[in-house]
Amino acid sequence: MIVTISGAPGTGTSTLARSLSLELKLRRVNSGELFRKIAAEKNISIREMNRLAERGPEIDYLIDDAQKALAKEGGGIFEGRLSGHLLSAGLKVLLKADLRTRAERIAKREAKLTEDAIAETRIREESEARRYKMYYNIDISDFSAYDLVVDSGKFDEAATLAIVLAAVRGRSCL
Repeated sequence: MIVTISGAPGTGTSTLARSLSLELKLRRVNSGELFRKIAAEKNISIREMNRLAERGPEIDYLIDDAQKALAKEGGGIFEGRLSGHLLSAGLKVLLKADLRTRAERIAKREAKLTEDAIAETRIREESEARRYKMYYNIDISDFSAYDLVVDSGKFDEAATLAIVLAAVRGRSCL
């Protein structure tokens, strides 16, 4: 079984993917961790990494190819902004939340001011939206690729997990 978890920064995709992975006893594959790992290896910031990725599709394709190869090896929880578009899955989930809620979560996680997180998140999302449209012809504001959209700003972690678990079990993905 493959379940994809997608969403903008700060929506709780990592939290949900970790919990779902433990609950269902499935491995977790996180494309964001791979992106951050590449940035760290290059000793550049996420913002710089996004700029580099805008210059050509190589970084995005590298991450996508790794995700696709892992999906061919077997099931799992695949977390990534485009996972729901790129992988065949038993359930494709999108988490959403308003910008302020997401920025507050990011600010807390990264020990920064909320206003700084808002500004950085806007820049990052604009960069990603341009890349995804240019490289894949995907409009990330179009949710039609997903089986389930959950507003994680309206539900706590436990409720979000319960909703997604109910959908997994209801889809007979197990």
